Amino acid sequence: MTGRIAFQGEPGAYSHQACQQARPEMEVVPCQTFEDVVELTRSGEVDLGMLAVENSTYGRVADVHSLLPRAGLHIVDEAFVRVHVNLLGVKGAKLEDIREAHGHVVILPQCAAFLKERGIKGRVSSDNARAAREVAEAGDVTRAALASELAAEIYGLDVLARHIEDHKNNTTRFLVMSREADMTRRSERMVTTFVFRVRNIPAALYKAMGGFATNGVNMTKLESYMVGGSFTATEFYADIEGHPEDPNVKLALDELRYFTSEFRILGTYPADRPRD
Repeated sequence: MTGRIAFQGEPGAYSHQACQQARPEMEVVPCQTFEDVVELTRSGEVDLGMLAVENSTYGRVADVHSLLPRAGLHIVDEAFVRVHVNLLGVKGAKLEDIREAHGHVVILPQCAAFLKERGIKGRVSSDNARAAREVAEAGDVTRAALASELAAEIYGLDVLARHIEDHKNNTTRFLVMSREADMTRRSERMVTTFVFRVRNIPAALYKAMGGFATNGVNMTKLESYMVGGSFTATEFYADIEGHPEDPNVKLALDELRYFTSEFRILGTYPADRPRD
């Protein structure tokens, strides 16, 4: 597939890396915010959007989870990207020179032990690739960026320390978004993502979930969100293994619908190989 794919961040961001991994043939389009990615995709200015949804160390990306149900887009793929955090400095800088490391608020906790051990102060930046660009522009040997090796290549920085993340399985999950749904079975192993609201009756959530257990459907994610700032209106976001046409999944979803006031499938897509 040719065309354009949008991502949040500047060139060299981990979302840029995700685009290269999942859609290497497509032209990448950087965006300032997740909302910009959604809007460009929805308007047709780009063909696809790449959104980060969760990290194995940091947890969920809250902005994206609240944005997805209202985006008017469909999930057509997922991509798991191994996040290697690198300490990038200007040409000639040495590791012992570094006093500050700049990175996104999500990435700083992922290498907290490394920074603490070396007495390096973490500084929040709006984007890891932007941090790399700003470090390059500043030319200060005491400042470094926490970013990808792709960012080092783009902005002409030296890699002072590689793979400094605290957890060696540090991985971010991305979702590929499209204006058009693709419900075809493109793999033996599929994932289905949906959102729902339960009816206001006692034990509605418990009863709604019962169909997945009795029909042997594995639910890999279930998260709740307040709707419209109300403590009484709750929306749930879920991932399950399987396709809506699978007999056991169909039975489970039919039972779920009985106990819900709203239900919507956001996408059915192949499970990415690194999911396990």
